Amino acid sequence: MMKIGGNVIDDASALTEVLTAFSKFEGAKILVHGGGKEASKLAEKLGLLPQMVDGRRITDAPMLDVVVMTYAGLLNKKIVAKLNAFGTTAVGFSGADGNLILSKKRKIGVVDYGFAGDIVSVNHQLLVTLLNNNITPVCCAITHDGNGQLLNTNADTIASELASALADFYDVELCYCFEKKGVLMNSEDEHSVIEILTEETYDDLLKTSTIHSGMIPKLDNCFAALKKGVKTVTIGHHSLIGNKNSNHTKVQLQAYENH
Repeated sequence: MMKIGGNVIDDASALTEVLTAFSKFEGAKILVHGGGKEASKLAEKLGLLPQMVDGRRITDAPMLDVVVMTYAGLLNKKIVAKLNAFGTTAVGFSGADGNLILSKKRKIGVVDYGFAGDIVSVNHQLLVTLLNNNITPVCCAITHDGNGQLLNTNADTIASELASALADFYDVELCYCFEKKGVLMNSEDEHSVIEILTEETYDDLLKTSTIHSGMIPKLDNCFAALKKGVKTVTIGHHSLIGNKNSNHTKVQLQAYENH
């Protein structure tokens, strides 16, 4: 299971490198993608002002149209087309397709995130059927509520939930691939990669605000996946794909675990 973010997608050479490596993976595999940078660019072209709070997008009705067009349309089909060109039988999905991911609209709290979706369930039977027939799902960051309403849903969360839903059927390895070498102790120092990140260390880094913004929901999803049976979780640069000896962050529940 691999998730790629907007910075990788926005870099044509990095995207090609990642998809080429991903296409060579043997066995069952799923790709999850975001695309927030592209969505923000399109929104600005349409005269809309993107709004973010703690790494999460505020999705009002006009912005929902933008993210659906960007994630489920343009980016999803570009990625699917490239993977098929590289010899992978890929099929694009939003959460609405095949009733793959059911969500509920996030309740209004301190922040009103608009049409943001929190995942309720995953159609694991559909995923298992696809994977057992050598079909690679490519999932975007759009889900639905079962009543016709599309919802913008965090792609990191989707990757975590899909991986967790399959943990009873496969030994699942989850990889978050982005533009950094891993989780950094110092955001200004690319070489300050935290190679092993445990839950205890994470809590300490949160208290000192060493880890903040968009990295918080990403890591919350990492630990949630491990607690639901996912075998390994790694975070790192796109160059780590297929190279288990590369410098990246391995997320573990406790220091002594050897997943």
